[in-house]
Amino acid sequence: MATDSSDSRRLLPSRHNNSHHQMDKINGTNPESTDQAPSLASRPDEFEEEESLVTPDALSARIGGFQIYAGSVNWGVFGSMKIVFLKSKLNVLIPCGFLAIFLNYMTQRYGWVFPLSMLGIIPLAERLGFATEQLALFTGPKVGRLLNSAFGNATELIISIHALSRGKLHVVQQCLLGSILSNLLLVLGSAFFSGGLACGKTMQTFSKADAVVNSGLLLMAVMGLLIPAALHYTHSEAQFGKSELALSRFSSCIMLVAYASYLYFQLSNNRRRNEANVRRIQDDVDGNDDEVPEISKREAISWIAIFIAWISMLSYYLVDAIDGASKAWNIPVAFISVVLLPVVGNSAGHANAVMFAVKDKLDISLGVAIGSSIQISMFGIPFCVVMGWMMGKPMDLNFHLFETASLLTTVLVVAFLLQDGTSNCVKGLMLFLCYLIVAASFYVHADPNSKASEKPPQN
Repeated sequence: MATDSSDSRRLLPSRHNNSHHQMDKINGTNPESTDQAPSLASRPDEFEEEESLVTPDALSARIGGFQIYAGSVNWGVFGSMKIVFLKSKLNVLIPCGFLAIFLNYMTQRYGWVFPLSMLGIIPLAERLGFATEQLALFTGPKVGRLLNSAFGNATELIISIHALSRGKLHVVQQCLLGSILSNLLLVLGSAFFSGGLACGKTMQTFSKADAVVNSGLLLMAVMGLLIPAALHYTHSEAQFGKSELALSRFSSCIMLVAYASYLYFQLSNNRRRNEANVRRIQDDVDGNDDEVPEISKREAISWIAIFIAWISMLSYYLVDAIDGASKAWNIPVAFISVVLLPVVGNSAGHANAVMFAVKDKLDISLGVAIGSSIQISMFGIPFCVVMGWMMGKPMDLNFHLFETASLLTTVLVVAFLLQDGTSNCVKGLMLFLCYLIVAASFYVHADPNSKASEKPPQN
């Protein structure tokens, strides 16, 4: 442990020098005196001895102009498995996935296969987020933010691609829509409510400028979905059955370009902020608030690949059991797709948003909730349209009138609540209650575009 402290002081030379200066004052010596405080050049042996403390086991990751000391981590295959599988209490749900596969082949009781598949995916989604965060510690904030954006909604995208390959286009639309609604209302509302209670403040604050940009992107996404729906329901297509699909594919490409521009702006802005706040961040490092990687870089990449493959396998059984679960549970497919499926992908993000809000780091909570919604609306949905284009599936941006109206009202409510840059318990409760209204509306919604989504009659 002595090595750890000396290395930490060495990694921050200004702090190291200040601490020596303070000790000299306490001991009554003058650090500027040449006879009492020899220069570093006159002590080459001591300098070489301290430099020799840096070994391959002492890993440091450079982040935003300063370094985070990773310490001596006991890495290895068994150590990595212990950290990944024993650290999270959610891992007790992992056997549910194997049980779902067993029941699918032995009994084909989809009323059991579907919930067991959902429960099996939840810990995998959480561990995928953990592995992504570990990899981000080695890459720095720029690449780390890209990684979090790429894998933050990987579960929803995997489920959507499986549903797309099975031809369940409306399930894809409703699953992605449900992820946006869940992040904006349930996750953000829970963060506001819990943060207001835990911090004991009348108001919590966050970046108003970022909130305005995020609200604008969400409204742009709503426009991309609203115009194809309006074109369909007004029967004003120049070429019936073709104009709507062509417009959706063109709009999807535009939305992907807008999302790429947004990422570039965010990363460039974040770099300037890091450079301007190096001193504050170094203070956090001295205060032991820094994060250190628990697994190696190669292990993090391997676990990401393993969890993505595992989630992909369970998603196949999950999507295949949707119709059977709808009949067995006597609930509409729309409710399953919009309300239940997003709980699987958003479970890890939900916990993280609440945790950061409780620590009075509301900007990070908004980054989790709003950032995930922007990624789904500006990247996930257009990406599925392009994937359907490549697969020969007529996936479009017409989410139909009821779904588009739900998204529009949700984005407007969130945009109004974010415009003053403050939050409190009442705002969180309002968002949570709005989500209950949306969930109830999809429970009583009989989708006219799919017979399979109609609620079965009561016996």
